[in-house]
Amino acid sequence: MDWLRDTYNKAYAPNTRETFRRQFLHQFMQARLIDYNPDIPDLPTNSPRAHYKITDEAITVIRTYGTPGWAVAVRTWAENVGLLTEAYAIARGLHTIPLLLPDGTEVRLSPGAHNEVQVAIINQFAATFAHGAELVYVGDTADKLLYLNETVITELGIELNHDKLPDVVLYDSGRRWVYLIEAVTSHGPMTPKRVIELKEMFAGCKACGLIFVSAFPDFAEFRKHMKDIAWDTEVWMADIPEHMIHFNGDRFLGPR
Repeated sequence: MDWLRDTYNKAYAPNTRETFRRQFLHQFMQARLIDYNPDIPDLPTNSPRAHYKITDEAITVIRTYGTPGWAVAVRTWAENVGLLTEAYAIARGLHTIPLLLPDGTEVRLSPGAHNEVQVAIINQFAATFAHGAELVYVGDTADKLLYLNETVITELGIELNHDKLPDVVLYDSGRRWVYLIEAVTSHGPMTPKRVIELKEMFAGCKACGLIFVSAFPDFAEFRKHMKDIAWDTEVWMADIPEHMIHFNGDRFLGPR
């Protein structure tokens, strides 16, 4: 950090040392560009003598930069040491969430609580409270249009605004009910504003009965959003999938 200040006139506060370690040095270690405490491997973690050293493999490649041997050296590095991007992709793959689509294809959603709730909606909510309904749309935190049944969208006469789609859309063709479902992990329940937006989007579907659902991972998350949920909407929680809360209570699940 002193060198950066003296060489590039860029000063960093002392408490940014940990940021350097987490967001820079750790990745270099994983990529085999540097080693941690190679000369004194038994140093305590909090030792002021902690140090990093460029690996022999990395310095061999770096010294060829600007020479005719650079491309070959990099290719050899990738073959022998591997690419960090590939290692990260494998790690991400191990933690993705599987989802079986209606056509039998398995897709893998990005890891995270939001997508876990989405999968629970499709596998549990739909089986209990939307039996027979087909999946029309589901997004992913990394791929907004993970699955979209354009045939059903065209049949219903809906002009979609992809930025305002709910997380999951189901369609019961027998009753012509459309389930518009938000997976709520930190924000995004069915607020009055959200309901109005979705009614406008689905205004072209004259024969559709719209059902608005806020889906939560558990009761604790539901409690955080209770005051924001619109009346005449539904609440479902993944940890008690056989029950629902009907906001108003004047009637059971159905279009408003």
